Amino acid sequence: MRFTSVLFDLDGTLLNTIPDLTDAVNAMRMEMHLRPLRQDVVATYVGKGSEVLVRRALSDDLDETIEQQRLAEGMTLFYQYYHAVNGDKTVIYDGVLDGLKSFRETGARMAVVTNKPGEFTEPLLVRTGLAGFFEHAVSGDTCPRKKPDPMPLQHACQLLGGQPQDTLVVGDSRNDVQAARSAGMTVVAVPYGYNEGQGVQNLDADAIVASIDEAAQWAMQQ
Repeated sequence: MRFTSVLFDLDGTLLNTIPDLTDAVNAMRMEMHLRPLRQDVVATYVGKGSEVLVRRALSDDLDETIEQQRLAEGMTLFYQYYHAVNGDKTVIYDGVLDGLKSFRETGARMAVVTNKPGEFTEPLLVRTGLAGFFEHAVSGDTCPRKKPDPMPLQHACQLLGGQPQDTLVVGDSRNDVQAARSAGMTVVAVPYGYNEGQGVQNLDADAIVASIDEAAQWAMQQ
């Protein structure tokens, strides 16, 4: 395989975290005297980090307009409740374990690059049993900027000792694709993730693959 490094998004790519995120969001909303939201609605709010998720959940749309004091209250409550449920209902997507094993057998070095805060990323990787596949996890607060900025991908690439042209990014959203394009990396997208409620067919990805297992097969043919 020509790729020496592989960088994976987490939520919506390796793990379905929406049930836990929804529980934490709704616990926050109910304490702030708001009605609960459906899982499919919360899924459209995920992808750009916890602050954007809370902004969208409190404004109940993608506009994200919210007073700073109310946002601060929401962030405190969301973090409190998400710490309590992180990993409870999260599941590994089909094809992930086989795909990660296939990538590992090629000798590629692997890392997670997510907009999720580090205090949730590391425990979740450990709890789901995925931590052992990855040399590093670059979270939403590791670098000054998050995806879709290329900085987190570039940082992960440097940590793995790789070069952008030899790096594959696997994600589920336009944030992943835009970041990879800006970083000069090859990128494939899975169609089962979140992408703010939109399909991935129109993304500028090098390929759309049905699973992480299929991503490994695609990569080995390049």
